[in-house]
Amino acid sequence: MSHQLVVDLARNAILLALLIAAPMLVVALGLGLIISVVQAVTQIQEQTLSFVPKLVGVAATFLIALPWTLQLLIKYTTELFRSLPSMAG
Repeated sequence: MSHQLVVDLARNAILLALLIAAPMLVVALGLGLIISVVQAVTQIQEQTLSFVPKLVGVAATFLIALPWTLQLLIKYTTELFRSLPSMAG
């Protein structure tokens, strides 16, 4: 196994992890920013006010992005398994 192969495998795995996590992180960031502005304007500092909408938003994003996420994971896994013989040899 060459160093370049290990670097490529790690790079592809990290890129895949970022692609899978990005939609949910962006939604959580956006909702958190909006809720923080509302809390600052109204001076309501209730913890559940920020937690529940983010939880619902991230869960909805997860369900909406699930087919795309599974498609990415299946494509990555099949490509990895197809390249196993060339990696070993």
